[in-house]
Amino acid sequence: MSIWPQLRRSRTVRAGHATGRVLRCGLMDTMLADLAVSVVLCFDRPLDEDRLAAGLARALERVPVFAGRLRTVEGVLEAVCDDAGVPFESYTVEGTLAEAMGRATAAGSELVAPLDAPAARAGGVPLLTVRVTRTADGGTVVGCSWHHAVGDLNSFMLLLRSWSAAVEGEPLPEAELVDDQDELLDRILPAEDCGRPGFRLPSEAEAELLARELATGPLANRLVQIAFTDAELTRMSEEFGATVGRRLSSGDVLCAHLVSTLRELDGDDAERMLTVPVNARRWLGLPPALVGNLLSEVHVPHRPEDGPAALAGALRTAVEEFPTAHLNLRANLWFLASLGRSRLRDCVPLGFDPAARRFSFSNWSGFGVYTVTFQGQHPVFFSPAANYPIPWVCWTVEGYRGEGRLATVVLPARLAARVRGAQGRAALHRFRRAEDQPPAAAGVLPKVV
Repeated sequence: MSIWPQLRRSRTVRAGHATGRVLRCGLMDTMLADLAVSVVLCFDRPLDEDRLAAGLARALERVPVFAGRLRTVEGVLEAVCDDAGVPFESYTVEGTLAEAMGRATAAGSELVAPLDAPAARAGGVPLLTVRVTRTADGGTVVGCSWHHAVGDLNSFMLLLRSWSAAVEGEPLPEAELVDDQDELLDRILPAEDCGRPGFRLPSEAEAELLARELATGPLANRLVQIAFTDAELTRMSEEFGATVGRRLSSGDVLCAHLVSTLRELDGDDAERMLTVPVNARRWLGLPPALVGNLLSEVHVPHRPEDGPAALAGALRTAVEEFPTAHLNLRANLWFLASLGRSRLRDCVPLGFDPAARRFSFSNWSGFGVYTVTFQGQHPVFFSPAANYPIPWVCWTVEGYRGEGRLATVVLPARLAARVRGAQGRAALHRFRRAEDQPPAAAGVLPKVV
């Protein structure tokens, strides 16, 4: 019996008409043009693939850039809304939904058709792929991979909510495309920001090390998924908040606890930097329906001797002071423009610094993915798929059936093994009590910590 998906049907989904609209990709979009993002949504019921395809076609009318193609004109990357379409594949697998969910983050799991971002940058390649896999026990996995140049997670969620509404026969939500993102930012950004770009130009020697890190990543690193219950998060918030004398968010405390514990397990007592991406739409007064890459970040130093509560407090301060102390989009534009578009591929984000063990923590919770409905069914599981095997990168989402939090973190293989062992589990779950119900994910995801 094979656990690997078998192709049943392949088609291309289109809106049915091309707007012909051309979006000038900004400098930050172009910086991301070699990256794709892949996710899976899992449902414990069968879904009608024809209805899904028809709904996606309607959603692409609202967010046509996902059905378009990239091109470069006089050195400028553009997204053309030409309705070239989205590959939509239907598969079956003889394994169960639980087995499929357990493989979601594994390289080569085939639950997603990974987008070839560099090829798409060159033109003629789709900017979104969809793969629907039906499991032997009646479950459905919807795997999506999209090109980062056309949008961040917020942008993908605009498409996903439009897709859901179309399938359910409901009014589609608003989605707003930007003709020229750099022009928009230049018009709305304050004249001065923190002045610290979120990118750097590595030396030739460091560029070689980074290239080697990317090449060896699949062999040297492992993805580990860690499930935290709501009760654990509440206890963290209460203890850390009492220590620093202020209210902390669940994201603050989870990030601080996770980073501090992983460093403890790694025996790392050096001062390090932590990078946390921030959706800048709200801070800039922009509508949440804006499609594109509108991320800034906060950078927080961390010393292990200060403890996780101090780190959680520093994160809360950084977020509260974000517009004045951390907003750096104008600094980013200045830095990238000074390099010129031809050299953008040589740049790297500050958060990508494996040699310095700079941890990058992305909080994907709160985007409403578990409220999405296809044919009356909410997803029972949402997760990043096998994205980038770069160490010290973490994504957190709501856990199985929307309960608690699920952290997906990339770690060096030895540390990953330690995290999965008894010592790692005890340290990560020191806020769990014997009387607690185990996280719902523990019953269906055998490899979750």
